[in-house]
Amino acid sequence: MSEVQAQATELTSQYIAQVTNDLERNAKEQERIGQEVEALQEQLRALQHDHTVLVNMQQALGGASPASEADTASVPSVPHQASAEPKQSKPKKAPATGTKKAASQKPAASSSVKASETAAKPSLVDLIRGHLEQESEPRSAAEIAAALTQAHPDRSVKTTVVRTSLEGLVAKSHAHRSKQGSSVFYTAAGPSEPAPAKPQQEQEPVAAV
Repeated sequence: MSEVQAQATELTSQYIAQVTNDLERNAKEQERIGQEVEALQEQLRALQHDHTVLVNMQQALGGASPASEADTASVPSVPHQASAEPKQSKPKKAPATGTKKAASQKPAASSSVKASETAAKPSLVDLIRGHLEQESEPRSAAEIAAALTQAHPDRSVKTTVVRTSLEGLVAKSHAHRSKQGSSVFYTAAGPSEPAPAKPQQEQEPVAAV
């Protein structure tokens, strides 16, 4: 009986050791998966935030010029939008000829309304460029956005969109950028007038001689 009891105690001790090892592995695996889930959730939040910012910029820039609307519409930001657009375009080919005429008239009317609205309202880039030309001192993107919101309360002007538009003007040499400390200021690019003045100065000494 003593040998049987000794074997039973050995088996129980082995089972206890296996169970404790399995519990430790399970706990470590739960911690690892939990960390991965948290990291994925943070990435998802960052992507959702970037998506909302990009959609706002797309709406602001798309309302400024119809060319940008065509560019942004051709490149969907979310895969679900790309799959949803061809599904909506398929039922338009199914109706009869009478309904096709009515459908063809409706987009023409809506496009004319959009064209009249865009023609009546100047683009955001034009507003920013005109504001810089009126100001004699350098202005930051936040100051320009505040001034444009006061001048045009019907339009939603955001500092991020104004900053990107200003950088576009700087890239096209329509504006100058200066940095004072940690702040960035922008000024309108004036006409290059000193170039024709140099040959006049060179001709005057020749005439005097």
